[in-house]
Amino acid sequence: MITGAIQKRIDSNLLRLSDGSAAAEYTGACRLFNGFTEGDKSLAIDLFGSTVVIHDYGTKLSVKSLTDMLRQELPFIRAVLWKKRNGSNKNGILLHGGQDDLCSQICEHGVNYAIDLTLNQDCGFYSDTRHLRRYLLENAAGKTVLNTFAYTGSLGVAAFAGSGEHVVQTDLSDRFLALADRSYPLNSVGNAGTDERGTVEHVAGDFFPVTAAMRKAQREFDIVILDPPYFAETSKGTVDLVRNPLGVIRKVRPLVSDGGILIAVNNALRLSGRDFLTAVDSVCDGHYLCREQIIEIPDDFTGYNTADDVWQISPYPFNHPTKIVVLRCRRKNKSF
Repeated sequence: MITGAIQKRIDSNLLRLSDGSAAAEYTGACRLFNGFTEGDKSLAIDLFGSTVVIHDYGTKLSVKSLTDMLRQELPFIRAVLWKKRNGSNKNGILLHGGQDDLCSQICEHGVNYAIDLTLNQDCGFYSDTRHLRRYLLENAAGKTVLNTFAYTGSLGVAAFAGSGEHVVQTDLSDRFLALADRSYPLNSVGNAGTDERGTVEHVAGDFFPVTAAMRKAQREFDIVILDPPYFAETSKGTVDLVRNPLGVIRKVRPLVSDGGILIAVNNALRLSGRDFLTAVDSVCDGHYLCREQIIEIPDDFTGYNTADDVWQISPYPFNHPTKIVVLRCRRKNKSF
């Protein structure tokens, strides 16, 4: 059975959909229940258009009861996908609807994104970076953009839809990058109102040799996006956002053009917001590198519990452990 507190929380969040009505059809992507901050750390529920995704981290709740409740609350739902994070089926099990009923496209800020909810253990599209995609949509016009650790490329697609002049997306897996190819044609006219399309380039490969080759070729970009996993290790190098949050930043800093923007995302739960900012500010000299702004995570992902002790390690002054900073860069003879 579903507890009254969780039912109330889900009901409240349903009313926060874009048109304020839980009965209307929905074409976007949002989090309906963020259990970590809303009463059940073992459960999260996302809505992608007409598909609900239940993320099960070991909940004792009945997924059948959840499915029945959500279908009643949202009559337009065509599919419910259950993802047991510790189960053998990493891509999800359909509890309602068929494969053809799964949502394959969502719209956010007027931009269309192709999605594949069964591509990986997660959903392949991170709604928590919604505000960052809006930033790119509003600031990429006429710019060259490099999106590293691009995964399925939603940040690069946002830059493309915002009339980015040339967008380069790089990731270790070309299988994930291929999903972005399905999104570009859905956004043929840039957000800036011009009829001219930008160009895109995909580079599949390990971050370390790929960025090294770009540095050697002296490539520069107006906007560089750095959104790595909190930890990853290959034969070419190690990403560790807790012990060495500046390591990957140093690799891409030389690729930012004079006056350009470096966007750094750090999603390490065990790195406090203050410690991350202290590290970033230690290399900001007020001229060659300046911290320009923090981009917050949407309310549906932070939850509506404002208690200070929700997170094991405080993300303050960020509103979520996914910490996003925008840095303004100036060129000099050597990188920091």
